[in-house]
Amino acid sequence: MIFKDFYKNEVQLSFENHPFSKNPKHVWVICRYKGQWLLTKHKERGLEFPGGKVELGETAEEAAIREVHEETGGIVEQIHYIGQYYVNGRKDYVIKNVYFAIINRLIEEESYYETDGPVLLSEIPGNVNYNQAYSFIMKDQVLDYSMEYIEKNSF
Repeated sequence: MIFKDFYKNEVQLSFENHPFSKNPKHVWVICRYKGQWLLTKHKERGLEFPGGKVELGETAEEAAIREVHEETGGIVEQIHYIGQYYVNGRKDYVIKNVYFAIINRLIEEESYYETDGPVLLSEIPGNVNYNQAYSFIMKDQVLDYSMEYIEKNSF
């Protein structure tokens, strides 16, 4: 699938097994906790699912689990790779793994790093693309297609 992101960069999304890189440098994790969506509130960007950079010496899956915990206090019970996307930016490109995680508990933390911690929602609103409370990361078709994929595959 090819489409434009919030900043009009070309995005390629695939639900195949690591089509763009076996070792991507970024992760994004769509999380469920007790029947609700678990997001975080980034201090600058707004509401988004947790994610970030893969650190030296860790796998993308390890980074995904770490980012969920750092940004929400969530403890991952199950994590599933669902896809990967490639963003052809103006100056550089980004390759990001997308995961779906089931969270078994939330631990209150003193710091959530660059976020204000966990936010639970019963549903993701239909107006995310126009809602200033949400991060640009939530405003492209990666979210839409990933949610469809998760629903179809009933993790």
